[in-house]
Amino acid sequence: MQVSVIIPVYNEVKTICAVLERIKQVGIVDEIIIVDDGSSDGTREMLASLESDPLIHIVFHPHNQGKGSAVRTGIQSATKDIIIIQDADLEYEPGDYPSLIQPILDGQAKVVYGSRFLGAQKRDFLLLSKLANLFLTFVTNLLYQQSLTDMETCYKVFRRDVVKDITFHSRRFEFEPEFTAKILKRHIHIHEVPVHYNSRGFDEGKKIGVKDGLESLWTLVKYRFVE
Repeated sequence: MQVSVIIPVYNEVKTICAVLERIKQVGIVDEIIIVDDGSSDGTREMLASLESDPLIHIVFHPHNQGKGSAVRTGIQSATKDIIIIQDADLEYEPGDYPSLIQPILDGQAKVVYGSRFLGAQKRDFLLLSKLANLFLTFVTNLLYQQSLTDMETCYKVFRRDVVKDITFHSRRFEFEPEFTAKILKRHIHIHEVPVHYNSRGFDEGKKIGVKDGLESLWTLVKYRFVE
């Protein structure tokens, strides 16, 4: 099975090249879909210089629409069997790809999440971010009768055919709970594996705030009862 990586990008000129280099070093990726979501810091110009790379396909949004919109564009553009969602900010380590796709290759799962809370490795979190993640995961488990440890993880890995008939609507960070809710409502098991994680602060470009957390909470509740 071949692998597509989707990277939603917004003002990540300082990190995107390092992320791409790490992805290529893993050696198992057949397609990289980069969706620039209206960057204004030089990211777009830098990405334009990579368009001749046969591994990379770049989509430019004309203006900022939100991470969820960028991921949706990436899913629509992907052509390979397995899709990995990758952030562009160096918080997540592409070296985890082999362990993330193995349950799919083995036929154990169709959807895999990379959990920052599994395993013995010590990971650094912003306290508020950690508490919000744990709370939203708790609500997910309560509403959908699950035992997940990290619903909000960036690393969502899935067979492309699983989502071909699912319509996603979220434009911002509430894509994570919408994706999770719609997968679970279809009785598709989410398999979790531990991943590495290096949190960054708001001064380093982190973009998620309290409003995003409240929207995620509402999204979990909403999609429990509607499609």
